[in-house]
Amino acid sequence: MAETRHTRVLIIGSGPAGYTAGVYASRAMLEPILVQGIEPGGQLTTTTEVENWPGDTEVQGPDLMVRMQDHAKTMGCEIIGDIINDLDLSNRPFTATGDSGTVYTADAVILATGARAKWLGLPSEEKFKGFGVSACATCDGFFYRGQEIVVIGGGNTAVEEALFLTNFASKVTLIHRRDELRAEKILQDRLLKHEKIEPLWFHELEEVTGTDAPLGVEGVRVKNVKTGEITEIPCKGVFVAIGHAPANELVKDSLESHMGGYVVTKPGSTETSVPGVFAAGDLTDHIYRQAVTSAGMGCMAALDAERFLAEQD
Repeated sequence: MAETRHTRVLIIGSGPAGYTAGVYASRAMLEPILVQGIEPGGQLTTTTEVENWPGDTEVQGPDLMVRMQDHAKTMGCEIIGDIINDLDLSNRPFTATGDSGTVYTADAVILATGARAKWLGLPSEEKFKGFGVSACATCDGFFYRGQEIVVIGGGNTAVEEALFLTNFASKVTLIHRRDELRAEKILQDRLLKHEKIEPLWFHELEEVTGTDAPLGVEGVRVKNVKTGEITEIPCKGVFVAIGHAPANELVKDSLESHMGGYVVTKPGSTETSVPGVFAAGDLTDHIYRQAVTSAGMGCMAALDAERFLAEQD
């Protein structure tokens, strides 16, 4: 028979927003339960050097998330390695069902499910996904030592991936449909000065090419967005770095959203369209999307939940 667990505050997600909410909710004596989800630690676990976390000139992303987890646990937050598959927000207490079969009921819910990598949606991209096509340089860059690879995108994610991949690849071609990058200036400067990186402006990926037996990437076909001319570039790896989309599957039909699925919160608050449900981090933030802003929102969500529960009592 499935176990049922009740908590005053259920935190769903384990990135900077979730763990910070766990710290603050624990300090408020709310005895929260935090369910980590499919990627414990969130996106920072797939990042190497983090240079913009206050107090650390440089810190490894996975190490930072282990520290946050330990902090929340030490404060009294119960951390569970489960995945929430269903969330019913129609009645209080709210009900969440885990992949383990455990049912969690809660007087308040803090959503911190974050965001996931976007894909281009090409059939060839799907075909070679995991066999030369990736969205995580830190996960897969090691496999391309001495090889030529391409990175698709022009924002922070793409530039960071390209720079990291120079640790392994003999050459990195950055393919971008415009002639200027959207990344932070310091990252742009590093990329444009790097001898291993060659930007290819005004191009977009048309097709990933490769072998079927064994399955593997051999190159890409890219199209000039101005002339329509097709160019073939040999490579062994393709890294798609075109941004992220909010992980809103649990609440897309029950909470108000905007800007392509980001959960709407009230101005100056983490309150959502359902009283007692709060959202923090990349699930709701379509502007900043930084670890430090996510942590700040996690703090806000815990304080908002504490205030909400006090009013209910």
